[in-house]
Amino acid sequence: MDITAFIRELLFGHDCVIVPGFGGFIGNYTPAQVDRNSGTFYPPVKQISFNRNLNHNDGLLVGRISGSLSINYGDARTIVENYVSNLRKRLENGEKVVFDTIGSFINNQEGNVQFDPDKSSNYHLDSYGLESFQCFPLEGYDVRKRIIKYKGRDPVKQVSMRKIIWRAAIIVPLLSVMVIVPLKTNLFKPGVEISTLNPLVSAEFEHNRKAVDEIAKEESAKPAEPPVEVAESIAIEPPAVETVAPASGGYYLITGSFRSHDNAVKQVNMLIEEGFTPEIVTAPNDFFRVSAMVCSDLATAKMKKDSIAVKFPASWISRKR
Repeated sequence: MDITAFIRELLFGHDCVIVPGFGGFIGNYTPAQVDRNSGTFYPPVKQISFNRNLNHNDGLLVGRISGSLSINYGDARTIVENYVSNLRKRLENGEKVVFDTIGSFINNQEGNVQFDPDKSSNYHLDSYGLESFQCFPLEGYDVRKRIIKYKGRDPVKQVSMRKIIWRAAIIVPLLSVMVIVPLKTNLFKPGVEISTLNPLVSAEFEHNRKAVDEIAKEESAKPAEPPVEVAESIAIEPPAVETVAPASGGYYLITGSFRSHDNAVKQVNMLIEEGFTPEIVTAPNDFFRVSAMVCSDLATAKMKKDSIAVKFPASWISRKR
Protein backbone atom coordinates (compact mmCIF):
# COMPACT_ATOMS: atom_id res chain seq x y z
CA MET A 1 0.00 0.00 0.00
CA ASP A 2 1.31 3.48 -0.96
CA ILE A 3 1.43 5.77 2.08
CA THR A 4 2.83 8.89 0.37
CA ALA A 5 -0.64 10.50 0.35
CA PHE A 6 -0.72 10.38 4.17
CA ILE A 7 2.79 11.87 4.32
CA ARG A 8 1.81 14.78 2.06
CA GLU A 9 -1.29 15.49 4.14
CA LEU A 10 0.70 15.58 7.37
CA LEU A 11 3.41 17.85 5.92
CA PHE A 12 0.87 20.68 5.47
CA GLY A 13 0.13 20.79 9.17
CA HIS A 14 3.36 19.54 10.78
CA ASP A 15 7.01 20.52 10.56
CA CYS A 16 8.26 16.96 10.99
CA VAL A 17 6.77 13.70 9.69
CA ILE A 18 8.69 10.51 10.51
CA VAL A 19 8.42 7.28 8.55
CA PRO A 20 9.36 4.66 11.18
CA GLY A 21 12.42 2.63 10.15
CA PHE A 22 13.25 4.90 7.19
CA GLY A 23 13.69 8.59 8.12
CA GLY A 24 11.97 11.89 8.77
CA PHE A 25 10.73 14.69 6.49
CA ILE A 26 11.39 18.16 7.91
CA GLY A 27 9.65 21.38 6.84
CA ASN A 28 11.98 24.41 6.63
CA TYR A 29 10.31 27.84 6.56
CA THR A 30 11.70 30.49 4.21
CA PRO A 31 10.21 34.03 4.29
CA ALA A 32 9.15 35.98 1.23
CA GLN A 33 12.04 37.11 -0.96
CA VAL A 34 12.72 39.59 -3.74
CA ASP A 35 15.25 39.08 -6.50
CA ARG A 36 16.14 42.65 -7.42
CA ASN A 37 18.10 41.60 -10.48
CA SER A 38 15.17 39.84 -12.12
CA GLY A 39 12.42 41.82 -10.33
CA THR A 40 10.84 38.58 -9.09
CA PHE A 41 8.84 38.34 -5.85
CA TYR A 42 8.70 34.94 -4.13
CA PRO A 43 6.04 34.14 -1.49
CA PRO A 44 6.89 32.46 1.84
CA VAL A 45 7.63 28.79 1.36
CA LYS A 46 8.07 25.66 3.46
CA GLN A 47 10.62 23.45 1.72
CA ILE A 48 11.09 19.80 2.62
CA SER A 49 14.36 18.16 3.64
CA PHE A 50 15.07 14.58 4.78
CA ASN A 51 16.96 13.23 7.79
CA ARG A 52 17.55 9.45 7.79
CA ASN A 53 18.49 9.51 11.49
CA LEU A 54 14.92 10.42 12.50
CA ASN A 55 13.55 6.90 12.12
CA HIS A 56 11.85 6.22 15.46
CA ASN A 57 8.09 5.76 15.63
CA ASP A 58 6.48 8.90 17.07
CA GLY A 59 2.98 7.59 16.29
CA LEU A 60 1.99 10.48 14.01
CA LEU A 61 1.99 8.68 10.67
CA VAL A 62 0.74 5.35 12.03
CA GLY A 63 -2.04 7.08 13.96
CA ARG A 64 -3.20 9.00 10.88
CA ILE A 65 -3.33 5.81 8.78
CA SER A 66 -5.24 4.02 11.55
CA GLY A 67 -7.84 6.80 11.79
CA SER A 68 -8.25 7.29 8.04
CA LEU A 69 -8.63 3.59 7.23
CA SER A 70 -10.60 2.76 10.42
CA ILE A 71 -8.20 -0.01 11.38
CA ASN A 72 -6.41 -0.74 14.65
CA TYR A 73 -3.00 0.69 15.47
CA GLY A 74 -1.17 -2.63 15.03
CA ASP A 75 -2.48 -3.16 11.51
CA ALA A 76 -1.53 0.41 10.55
CA ARG A 77 2.01 -0.12 11.86
CA THR A 78 2.28 -3.33 9.82
CA ILE A 79 1.30 -1.39 6.68
CA VAL A 80 4.11 1.12 7.32
CA GLU A 81 6.68 -1.61 8.01
CA ASN A 82 5.81 -3.45 4.78
CA TYR A 83 6.02 -0.20 2.80
CA VAL A 84 9.46 0.65 4.24
CA SER A 85 10.73 -2.88 3.56
CA ASN A 86 9.64 -2.68 -0.06
CA LEU A 87 11.11 0.84 -0.38
CA ARG A 88 14.55 -0.28 0.84
CA LYS A 89 14.61 -3.21 -1.61
CA ARG A 90 13.88 -0.89 -4.52
CA LEU A 91 16.66 1.50 -3.48
CA GLU A 92 19.16 -1.37 -3.03
CA ASN A 93 18.36 -2.47 -6.58
CA GLY A 94 19.43 0.99 -7.81
CA GLU A 95 15.90 2.18 -8.53
CA LYS A 96 14.96 5.84 -8.14
CA VAL A 97 11.90 6.13 -5.91
CA VAL A 98 9.73 9.23 -6.37
CA PHE A 99 7.38 10.62 -3.71
CA ASP A 100 4.95 12.71 -5.74
CA THR A 101 5.22 16.51 -4.94
CA ILE A 102 7.66 15.70 -2.11
CA GLY A 103 10.91 14.58 -3.77
CA SER A 104 12.86 11.55 -4.94
CA PHE A 105 15.21 9.03 -3.28
CA ILE A 106 18.23 7.21 -4.64
CA ASN A 107 21.19 5.36 -3.16
CA ASN A 108 24.50 7.16 -3.78
CA GLN A 109 27.86 5.51 -4.38
CA GLU A 110 28.45 5.09 -0.65
CA GLY A 111 25.15 3.24 -0.32
CA ASN A 112 23.47 6.02 1.62
CA VAL A 113 19.98 7.31 0.85
CA GLN A 114 20.08 10.64 -0.99
CA PHE A 115 16.98 12.89 -1.10
CA ASP A 116 16.25 15.45 -3.84
CA PRO A 117 13.30 17.70 -2.83
CA ASP A 118 10.60 18.87 -5.23
CA LYS A 119 11.16 22.66 -5.20
CA SER A 120 7.97 23.36 -7.13
CA SER A 121 5.81 22.35 -4.15
CA ASN A 122 5.02 24.66 -1.23
CA TYR A 123 3.66 23.18 2.00
CA HIS A 124 3.17 26.57 3.67
CA LEU A 125 -0.59 26.94 4.27
CA ASP A 126 -0.46 30.75 4.52
CA SER A 127 1.02 30.88 1.01
CA TYR A 128 -1.71 28.76 -0.53
CA GLY A 129 -2.56 30.17 -3.97
CA LEU A 130 0.39 32.58 -4.03
CA GLU A 131 2.86 32.32 -6.88
CA SER A 132 6.02 34.17 -7.77
CA PHE A 133 5.61 37.21 -10.03
CA GLN A 134 7.74 39.89 -11.63
CA CYS A 135 7.38 43.62 -11.02
CA PHE A 136 9.83 46.15 -12.40
CA PRO A 137 10.40 49.62 -10.89
CA LEU A 138 8.91 52.61 -12.68
CA GLU A 139 11.40 54.60 -14.67
CA GLY A 140 11.43 58.38 -14.54
CA TYR A 141 9.17 58.53 -11.48
CA ASP A 142 10.27 61.02 -8.86
CA VAL A 143 8.12 61.38 -5.77
CA ARG A 144 9.63 64.83 -5.11
CA LYS A 145 7.81 66.19 -8.17
CA ARG A 146 4.44 65.24 -6.68
CA ILE A 147 5.34 66.99 -3.42
CA ILE A 148 6.27 70.20 -5.26
CA LYS A 149 3.03 70.02 -7.29
CA TYR A 150 0.86 70.29 -4.17
CA LYS A 151 3.16 72.57 -2.22
CA GLY A 152 1.35 75.82 -3.11
CA ARG A 153 -2.16 74.63 -2.25
CA ASP A 154 -3.98 75.77 0.84
CA PRO A 155 -4.32 73.12 3.51
CA VAL A 156 -7.72 71.60 4.10
CA LYS A 157 -9.54 73.49 6.82
CA GLN A 158 -10.46 71.38 9.80
CA VAL A 159 -13.88 72.01 11.32
CA SER A 160 -13.51 72.67 15.02
CA MET A 161 -15.31 70.46 17.50
CA ARG A 162 -16.97 73.50 19.03
CA LYS A 163 -18.74 74.34 15.74
CA ILE A 164 -19.90 70.74 15.40
CA ILE A 165 -21.42 70.82 18.90
CA TRP A 166 -23.23 74.11 18.19
CA ARG A 167 -24.66 72.77 14.95
CA ALA A 168 -25.80 69.58 16.65
CA ALA A 169 -27.44 71.61 19.43
CA ILE A 170 -29.54 73.41 16.81
CA ILE A 171 -30.30 70.55 14.42
CA VAL A 172 -31.24 67.85 16.96
CA PRO A 173 -34.13 69.80 18.58
CA LEU A 174 -35.48 70.76 15.14
CA LEU A 175 -35.47 67.15 14.01
CA SER A 176 -37.18 66.11 17.25
CA VAL A 177 -39.96 68.66 16.71
CA MET A 178 -40.42 67.55 13.08
CA VAL A 179 -40.84 63.95 14.23
CA ILE A 180 -42.99 64.49 17.34
CA VAL A 181 -45.46 67.13 16.06
CA PRO A 182 -47.03 64.95 13.29
CA LEU A 183 -47.51 62.13 15.81
CA LYS A 184 -49.51 64.45 18.09
CA THR A 185 -52.18 65.15 15.46
CA ASN A 186 -55.45 63.21 15.07
CA LEU A 187 -54.36 61.83 11.71
CA PHE A 188 -52.77 58.79 13.35
CA LYS A 189 -55.53 58.11 15.90
CA PRO A 190 -57.91 55.19 15.26
CA GLY A 191 -61.56 55.97 14.57
CA VAL A 192 -60.90 59.34 12.92
CA GLU A 193 -62.50 59.70 9.49
CA ILE A 194 -61.59 62.16 6.75
CA SER A 195 -64.92 63.93 7.06
CA THR A 196 -64.17 64.78 10.70
CA LEU A 197 -61.21 66.88 9.58
CA ASN A 198 -63.56 69.34 7.84
CA PRO A 199 -63.87 72.32 10.22
CA LEU A 200 -67.43 73.07 9.03
CA VAL A 201 -68.57 69.54 9.76
CA SER A 202 -66.81 69.56 13.12
CA ALA A 203 -68.47 72.85 14.05
CA GLU A 204 -71.88 71.49 13.09
CA PHE A 205 -71.22 68.30 15.01
CA GLU A 206 -70.34 70.25 18.15
CA HIS A 207 -73.42 72.44 17.72
CA ASN A 208 -75.71 69.42 17.44
CA ARG A 209 -74.05 67.74 20.40
CA LYS A 210 -74.81 70.77 22.56
CA ALA A 211 -78.36 70.73 21.23
CA VAL A 212 -78.72 67.06 22.21
CA ASP A 213 -77.49 67.81 25.72
CA GLU A 214 -80.03 70.64 26.05
CA ILE A 215 -82.80 68.38 24.74
CA ALA A 216 -81.84 65.68 27.24
CA LYS A 217 -82.12 68.19 30.08
CA GLU A 218 -85.52 69.38 28.84
CA GLU A 219 -86.81 65.81 28.47
CA SER A 220 -85.69 64.87 31.97
CA ALA A 221 -87.48 67.95 33.42
CA LYS A 222 -90.74 67.37 31.53
CA PRO A 223 -93.33 64.78 32.65
CA ALA A 224 -93.63 61.69 30.52
CA GLU A 225 -95.81 62.23 27.47
CA PRO A 226 -97.36 59.70 25.17
CA PRO A 227 -95.24 59.02 22.10
CA VAL A 228 -95.90 61.32 19.20
CA GLU A 229 -96.86 59.68 15.98
CA VAL A 230 -94.18 60.21 13.41
CA ALA A 231 -94.93 60.55 9.79
CA GLU A 232 -93.59 57.63 7.84
CA SER A 233 -90.29 58.59 6.24
CA ILE A 234 -89.64 57.84 2.64
CA ALA A 235 -86.93 55.22 2.06
CA ILE A 236 -84.17 56.27 -0.30
CA GLU A 237 -83.63 53.96 -3.25
CA PRO A 238 -80.44 54.31 -5.31
CA PRO A 239 -79.62 55.84 -7.67
CA ALA A 240 -82.32 58.55 -7.33
CA VAL A 241 -82.27 60.02 -3.80
CA GLU A 242 -84.93 62.43 -2.66
CA THR A 243 -83.93 65.24 -0.32
CA VAL A 244 -86.61 66.19 2.18
CA ALA A 245 -86.93 69.21 4.39
CA PRO A 246 -86.81 68.51 8.12
CA ALA A 247 -90.20 67.85 9.65
CA SER A 248 -91.25 68.65 13.23
CA GLY A 249 -91.37 66.06 16.05
CA GLY A 250 -89.11 63.06 16.72
CA TYR A 251 -85.34 62.67 16.48
CA TYR A 252 -83.09 62.08 13.52
CA LEU A 253 -80.19 59.68 13.97
CA ILE A 254 -77.61 61.46 11.78
CA THR A 255 -74.62 59.41 10.54
CA GLY A 256 -72.94 62.14 8.50
CA SER A 257 -73.18 65.68 7.17
CA PHE A 258 -71.84 66.54 3.72
CA ARG A 259 -71.48 69.62 1.58
CA SER A 260 -71.70 67.47 -1.56
CA HIS A 261 -75.02 65.80 -2.36
CA ASP A 262 -73.18 62.96 -4.15
CA ASN A 263 -71.25 62.10 -1.00
CA ALA A 264 -74.49 62.04 0.96
CA VAL A 265 -75.99 59.62 -1.59
CA LYS A 266 -72.99 57.30 -1.18
CA GLN A 267 -73.59 57.07 2.56
CA VAL A 268 -77.30 56.48 1.95
CA ASN A 269 -76.40 53.47 -0.20
CA MET A 270 -74.15 52.16 2.57
CA LEU A 271 -76.99 52.45 5.09
CA ILE A 272 -79.40 50.67 2.76
CA GLU A 273 -76.94 47.76 2.52
CA GLU A 274 -76.91 47.65 6.33
CA GLY A 275 -80.72 47.30 6.39
CA PHE A 276 -81.68 50.89 7.34
CA THR A 277 -84.23 53.17 5.68
CA PRO A 278 -82.15 56.34 5.38
CA GLU A 279 -83.09 59.73 4.09
CA ILE A 280 -81.34 62.99 3.32
CA VAL A 281 -82.31 66.06 5.34
CA THR A 282 -81.23 69.57 4.38
CA ALA A 283 -79.54 71.36 7.28
CA PRO A 284 -79.91 75.13 7.96
CA ASN A 285 -76.32 75.66 6.78
CA ASP A 286 -77.15 74.02 3.41
CA PHE A 287 -75.31 70.82 4.31
CA PHE A 288 -76.86 67.46 3.46
CA ARG A 289 -77.43 65.34 6.53
CA VAL A 290 -77.89 61.60 6.17
CA SER A 291 -80.38 60.16 8.68
CA ALA A 292 -80.29 56.41 9.28
CA MET A 293 -83.72 56.43 10.98
CA VAL A 294 -86.20 58.59 12.88
CA CYS A 295 -86.94 57.80 16.52
CA SER A 296 -90.04 58.94 18.36
CA ASP A 297 -88.30 59.68 21.68
CA LEU A 298 -84.81 60.57 22.88
CA ALA A 299 -84.26 57.36 24.87
CA THR A 300 -84.82 55.22 21.77
CA ALA A 301 -82.59 57.51 19.73
CA LYS A 302 -79.74 57.16 22.23
CA MET A 303 -80.07 53.38 22.27
CA LYS A 304 -80.05 53.16 18.46
CA LYS A 305 -77.11 55.56 18.26
CA ASP A 306 -74.95 53.27 20.41
CA SER A 307 -75.51 50.36 18.00
CA ILE A 308 -75.02 52.45 14.84
CA ALA A 309 -71.86 54.11 16.20
CA VAL A 310 -70.02 50.80 15.80
CA LYS A 311 -69.84 51.35 12.02
CA PHE A 312 -70.49 55.09 11.97
CA PRO A 313 -68.52 56.58 14.88
CA ALA A 314 -69.43 60.18 13.93
CA SER A 315 -73.18 59.60 14.45
CA TRP A 316 -75.24 62.06 16.51
CA ILE A 317 -78.89 62.83 17.36
CA SER A 318 -80.72 65.80 15.86
CA ARG A 319 -84.17 66.91 16.95
CA LYS A 320 -86.73 67.44 14.21
CA ARG A 321 -87.81 71.09 14.11
